[in-house]
Amino acid sequence: MINDIQKRTAERMQKSIEALKHEFAKIRTGRAHPSLLEHIRVSYYGNEVPLTQVANVAVEDARSLAVTPWERNMVQAIEKAIMTSDLGLNPSTAGTVIRVPLPPLTEERRRDLIKVVRQEAENGRVAIRNIRRDANNELKAALKEKLISEDEDRRSQEQIQKTTDQFIKEIDKLLEQKEADLLAV
Repeated sequence: MINDIQKRTAERMQKSIEALKHEFAKIRTGRAHPSLLEHIRVSYYGNEVPLTQVANVAVEDARSLAVTPWERNMVQAIEKAIMTSDLGLNPSTAGTVIRVPLPPLTEERRRDLIKVVRQEAENGRVAIRNIRRDANNELKAALKEKLISEDEDRRSQEQIQKTTDQFIKEIDKLLEQKEADLLAV
């Protein structure tokens, strides 16, 4: 039972880390990366679908992406979706290839993005702590029902705390990497 709680806790914490990585991937650094356009949705025969389902997104060079639609008639819809996204990008079409140049980040924009990244990291830490709290509550309930001893409860809580510390260190490391990416000119 204790092992199940610890295992479930670690799995949930790992999912929180994955979610944080996904959020970080959405935040634009100075370099072009296909994941920047992942969350953009395109109108495809009346349905909103992710851009990656109607086109191929590739890195052309350090500051631009190339979007190649799989259907010629999707060029305008994709271009419009990229323009209206919250990324502030201006794509240009050359035949069937849409080039998306990424403007260099200004110092002010970098500072704003760092604030956003720090907030996301803090949200990740809070999620990890909430998972720890849930696990500790499960242990307390088991102790109350006399399913585990006080010693097992204490040892398990210490183990869960170690796991929590490990995942929070991982979040801090991810934050440090993302900040370094943002500050790199």
